Amino acid sequence: MDLRAVIRDQGRIRGDLLVVDTFLNHMVDTTVMNGIGAALATHLIPHRPDLVLTAEASGIPPAMAAASQMRLPFIYAKKFVGDPRPNSYGRTVSSPTKGMEYRVEVAEHLLDAGRRVAVVDDFLARGRTAEALGEIVEDAGGVVVAAGFVIEKVSFGGRDLLARHGWPILSIVRIGSLDDNSIEFVD
Repeated sequence: MDLRAVIRDQGRIRGDLLVVDTFLNHMVDTTVMNGIGAALATHLIPHRPDLVLTAEASGIPPAMAAASQMRLPFIYAKKFVGDPRPNSYGRTVSSPTKGMEYRVEVAEHLLDAGRRVAVVDDFLARGRTAEALGEIVEDAGGVVVAAGFVIEKVSFGGRDLLARHGWPILSIVRIGSLDDNSIEFVD
């Protein structure tokens, strides 16, 4: 599967947003998603995760596809606005895209100490959600062995934020810029 070709053919540019709702994060093309799962799994397996963690909702399809390829369970952190819930690990995340703050939380009984966790999401832009997920893993006594993303928007700096934690970062496709209805892919 050539994800760059799929993005070129089906992606739409809206300002600094790459809209991929026809195959990734609204309507899911299962053939494309199976390819994404295989690509993520290929990169993540050498890090020996025993669990995949993502955030609802758009992270669920790639996380499930990758976990399925690796035959691992996956957890999706619940997103909501409000006070922390009891018996959960959580973080508050600021979303510039949505112009609001929300919490991501995982029930304590689902995330055991000693887990080797791969964080997976659809996009890496500023890295705030992935960082929050990684910190939740560490709060629970686990280890983030890698973070994997379908699409990375390089100019937003998320890789640098996550690299400060020492987490290996893997992206299937990296985008340098979105200008005048053109997508610049970088290696």
